[in-house]
Amino acid sequence: METGKPLRLGVIGCGFFAQNHLSAWKEIEGVDLVAVCDVDPPKAQRAASSFAVPRLYTDAQDMFSKEHLDFVDIVTLPPSHRPLVQLAANNGVGVICQKPIAWTLEDAQAMVEACRRAQVPFMVHENFRWQTPMRELKRVIDSGAIGRPFFGRISWRTGHDLFAAQPWLRETPRFIVIEVAIHLLDLARFLFGDPQTVFCHTVRVNPSICGEDVATIVLTMDGSTCVVDCSSATHNEPENFPQTLVTIEGSQGTAYLGADYQLQIMHSGSLKVQTVAIPAHAWAIAPWHVVQDSVFNIQRHWVECMQHGRTPETSGEDNLRVLELVLGAYESAENNMVVRLV
Repeated sequence: METGKPLRLGVIGCGFFAQNHLSAWKEIEGVDLVAVCDVDPPKAQRAASSFAVPRLYTDAQDMFSKEHLDFVDIVTLPPSHRPLVQLAANNGVGVICQKPIAWTLEDAQAMVEACRRAQVPFMVHENFRWQTPMRELKRVIDSGAIGRPFFGRISWRTGHDLFAAQPWLRETPRFIVIEVAIHLLDLARFLFGDPQTVFCHTVRVNPSICGEDVATIVLTMDGSTCVVDCSSATHNEPENFPQTLVTIEGSQGTAYLGADYQLQIMHSGSLKVQTVAIPAHAWAIAPWHVVQDSVFNIQRHWVECMQHGRTPETSGEDNLRVLELVLGAYESAENNMVVRLV
């Protein structure tokens, strides 16, 4: 790719979470945000106005035909992901797609294959692993400070109203695993490697929603176990949304990422405590700072990969394994059985 020339970007989907994507794009060097697209004209107009985007569209193919894009960022609901990713691939445009990549493995595989055939890069916007505390925790593990990890717990529990900004989540028959725990499952892969088995138990506590809102998932890897617990029905005081708490026990010590990003490293009778600082972005809003910073981090990673011809960490192909984990968790919960992953 020509060096020094900004990458031309179009964003498809201008709803709730897209505001974070758009804010980050305006901050990242080497990108020219030239167009936004949404089937709802007022949403497209508001985004174009708020982020000083020169052109707006309500039809994605129209945008592809006129804008000569280098890549597109798809921030829409899952049922639209496959047709939009395939449309981008058919137009020779690189693709970022929000998670979940799809609701079915068939759709996800078709998207990966379309991008492979078109020889365009494809990344899933799986951003929890790009949270600054998670990168620091990974650095600690890789340094050998706690020895070989053999047990982990990744916990995300809240009573925060997730439905006010995304009311469609009330109606989806599958909720907490594919919408939230999917992030934690990718974190488990990031920290431990790919699981060999999954066991899952789910509960619906909130009677006003259709899907499950509590999930406990047990993963086994080669010589290690990780428990992922996720809930949107938990009453916390104080409420620590949207923080993720992580414990990693190793053969020589333990790492614990606690509330307010306090990281404790216990090794050979000593205790080291640090608070992981979350980089400040002028557009970030409490309590979303850690999530919004991760959006910036993963999108900057994508740009660097585009500029240097590298494969992104959360490529479409890699993310197939995350979806397989999610679907394996649902199969386990529905049949009360351990599911072995291929």
